[in-house]
Amino acid sequence: MNTSPVIDIHAHFVPKGWDDLGQATGQPEKPWPWLRVDSEREAMMMVGEEEFRPITDNSWNAQLRLEEMDADQVDVQVMSPTPLFFTYEESGKTAATIARIFNDLALEIAEEGEGRLIPFCQVPLQDTAEAIKELDRCIDNGHKGVEIGNHVGDRDLDDEGIVEFLAHCAERDVPVFVHPWDMAESPRLNRWMARWLAGMPQETHLSIISLILGGAFDKLPKSLKLCFAHSGGSFPYWLGRFENAWHRRPDLIATSEHPPSHYVDRFSVDTVVFQEPSLRLLLDVMGPERVMLGSDYPYPLGETPVGNLVRGADFLTEEQTQAILGGNAQRFLGLK
Repeated sequence: MNTSPVIDIHAHFVPKGWDDLGQATGQPEKPWPWLRVDSEREAMMMVGEEEFRPITDNSWNAQLRLEEMDADQVDVQVMSPTPLFFTYEESGKTAATIARIFNDLALEIAEEGEGRLIPFCQVPLQDTAEAIKELDRCIDNGHKGVEIGNHVGDRDLDDEGIVEFLAHCAERDVPVFVHPWDMAESPRLNRWMARWLAGMPQETHLSIISLILGGAFDKLPKSLKLCFAHSGGSFPYWLGRFENAWHRRPDLIATSEHPPSHYVDRFSVDTVVFQEPSLRLLLDVMGPERVMLGSDYPYPLGETPVGNLVRGADFLTEEQTQAILGGNAQRFLGLK
């Protein structure tokens, strides 16, 4: 019997339409994201005239989300923005305008969720002052956390402005969910969704390395609640190589106060690994107290039914299973 609610820490939403971003930003000439609604249940995310991703009504229909959560025995779901809407390449003012639009729409969806949908906001991360301002507005209005992309152009998470933002999140006890985005393109990566299959794990891995070697973890308070999507990408599986390099090439790599393994307790990851051997290694590296249930709902590369991998992992104790399914997320989210 569950001793805590089952919490899906990694899910996304897309509203059923939004204000014209060209008009809202005063830049109608740009190819902004918009939603082409094709039927009552189907839509296409568009960027200008280009099709980006087909979606269905579970992206915006709170009642349908609850029904599908019930079917998967999920009690609570964290709804984070879809990274397409981050617009970190724009000015801080423009990205703040877009963030406000999607953040307010997230609250509308969550209001229909009977207390079971927890909204995370987005912020204009390229502009520290604007990011802090929007974060404060959102937390005061009902958001429970923030999702950020894993980089802003060539600025990684050890960037001075991003570290300042993360320190503010720690000060306000706001949980931060880091999602990979804006993966590199090339003829090799553009085949077979390789940007998602290879580029996405690499992006997350690189950002965790930056927090360590860039000294961010040495500067940030240990109270910062940080979770990386997609199980930390390839980081958990290459920690041994990273540790070896830190000791063998200190002239190039030992830029942090401690070796890489020292910082594993500074962040959490989700469970989106899809197979038991990968989950076992993830828990061996991270520890069961730093792993939380995630699904990447409602997108097709996510886990379904949600939680099947954790519930079926016979190497877990009952206590570990309950912690991963919900107890760890309760602490991360500050839920009573």
